[in-house]
Amino acid sequence: MLRESGVFRAVVLGAGLIVSIAALSVGDLCALAQNPAATSAAVRQIGTVKATAGNSLTLTTDAGQEVVVSVADGARILQLAPGSTDLKTAQTIALADIAAGDRVLVSGKAGDGGAGLTASRVILMKSSDIAQKHEAEQGDWQKRGMGGIVSAVDAGAGSAVLSVGAKKLTVTTSSATKFRRYAGDSVKFEDAKPGTLAQIQVGDQLRVRGTTSDDGSSIQAEEVVSGSFRNLAGLIATIDAAGGTLTLKDLATKKTVSVKITDNSSLKALPPEAAARFAARAKGGASGGGGDSQAPAQGAGQAAGGGERTGGTGHSAGTDLSQLVSRLPSQSVADLKVGDAVMIVASQPDSAVSQVTCVTLLSGVEPILAATPSSGPALTLSPWSLGGSDGSAQ
Repeated sequence: MLRESGVFRAVVLGAGLIVSIAALSVGDLCALAQNPAATSAAVRQIGTVKATAGNSLTLTTDAGQEVVVSVADGARILQLAPGSTDLKTAQTIALADIAAGDRVLVSGKAGDGGAGLTASRVILMKSSDIAQKHEAEQGDWQKRGMGGIVSAVDAGAGSAVLSVGAKKLTVTTSSATKFRRYAGDSVKFEDAKPGTLAQIQVGDQLRVRGTTSDDGSSIQAEEVVSGSFRNLAGLIATIDAAGGTLTLKDLATKKTVSVKITDNSSLKALPPEAAARFAARAKGGASGGGGDSQAPAQGAGQAAGGGERTGGTGHSAGTDLSQLVSRLPSQSVADLKVGDAVMIVASQPDSAVSQVTCVTLLSGVEPILAATPSSGPALTLSPWSLGGSDGSAQ
């Protein structure tokens, strides 16, 4: 059994950064909205088309408001490919081509009495195009993405160092690198905002996509997503399924922590076979003599129904626990019980508030926690969710 003693050490669980289709298009359209040449109108709204009727659109804005947009006769209706902010590349389409689910930026003037909006221009991205681009980027994150805990930052050199398990990975950035910062008060990726390298601190969770060096010691970053989170590991002490909360005694701090489970929290259970393999990795006794610290993860991925090679970086899709966790079926608070060993990554926007909000919870990890001695390196787990068919995309 897992004992709450000094022999155990908290195991770091990477944050579940959720890249949604909505977030993808928000960034594109917001960039367009900040282009003065493209947005000279006094009133603008960005959102998702809820319904169409005649010459009007019902728009659910990103602020959660519902706005009826009347499209004026002669209004320009332009379709952009996801990722593009140059109207020179846009195609002129008909109002009838707009469908529910499409992302739009409308500009014009407020309606009579300030209600609604009369649009003189509508710029949209088709939901099907967004989904296709999202799928392609998701695949690229799986092939060329790495995650870990920031151990050093050199803003002057434009670099950071990640702890990925027992290994160190140098992240090199350039002026072309895109940074996003996970919101401290939200577990939704669409709430993440454009960021900078200067915002990244030691101890942050970081996910990077780019080209890895031949020796695997560095990666040239094309995109970086980061955030500050609390990492908890221990035994569940109490569960309030109706209230969506649980408590556990964190092995690192020896303090009891209250954790709020929301609709956006990702709850997964690690299969026993995978837990045993990662426990072997934590003890340094995995097959292969430790020559490749990611080999046990490959086996775990295969145990979960994956592990085929994806190309690009030359490592298996199962070598990163993030990819394994993203493929696991979701569970609910009702599936948990008092005494379960869990690892949790949580957000805590206000340090004055004792309760934290669960981003990702992984149960079935007792062998991993028991195998991590206080004198050994913590096993770094990075289950960053990039969406997908398992329902993890929010």
